[in-house]
Amino acid sequence: MLEFNYDNLKNTFIDKKNKYYQALGEKKSIENNLERLKDNLKKLNEESEDLILVDTLLKETADFSRLQSSKEIEAIVTTCLDLVFNSKMEFKIELSQLRGKNSAEFFIIEMDEDKKYTYKIEDTRGGGVIDILSLALRIAFILKIHPSIEGPIVLDEPAKHVSDDYVFNIADFIKKISEEFGKQIIIISHNEHLASIGDKSYKIHKENLSSIVDELQM
Repeated sequence: MLEFNYDNLKNTFIDKKNKYYQALGEKKSIENNLERLKDNLKKLNEESEDLILVDTLLKETADFSRLQSSKEIEAIVTTCLDLVFNSKMEFKIELSQLRGKNSAEFFIIEMDEDKKYTYKIEDTRGGGVIDILSLALRIAFILKIHPSIEGPIVLDEPAKHVSDDYVFNIADFIKKISEEFGKQIIIISHNEHLASIGDKSYKIHKENLSSIVDELQM
C-alpha cells in the first residue's frame, strides 16, 4: 500500500511555488527589459531620422553657400569685364560633383548682336582677357573667402599683357573694388597709368648697390 507523506507533499508544493514566483519575477524582469529595449530602439530610430534630416540640411546649406558664393564671384568678375572691355561679356561658374567631390568650371558668355557664344576661359581670345580674368578672380576669391583675409591686397603687374587701351579701365576697376570693399590695394607695376590711381605712389630705382625710393607727386 502506497504511504501518503504530507510533509513531502507540502515541501514539494512550497518548492514549486517558489520556483513559480521566481520564474514569474524573471518573466516580469524580461518584459521590463524588453520594454526598455523597445523604448531605446524607438529613440534610436528618432535620432537616426533627426541625423538624416540634419545631414540633409547641412548638405543643402553647403550647396546654397557654394551657390551664393559663386554668384557673388560671378558678379565681381562680370563687373570687371564690363568696366574694362565695355562689351557684353558675362562670367559664369558651373558647379558640379564628380565622385563625391565638388568641382567648378569657368565660362565666358559673350553676346554679338542676337547671337550668344559660350566658351571656357582657356579658349578666350588674346592674353589680355586671361590677364583680366585672372586679376578679377584673384580679387573675388580674396574678398569672398572665409574666414576673411586681413590686410591689403597686393597685385604684381596686374595688367602686364593688356593693351594700353584698357589700362585706364583696369585702374578704374581696381579703384572701385578698393572703395566698395574698403580694402587697401598695393600695386607693383611698371605702368605709369596704374601708378597714377594710387593715393600714394613711389618709384624705386637703383643707384650703385642701393635702392632709392622716391614718392611721386600725382
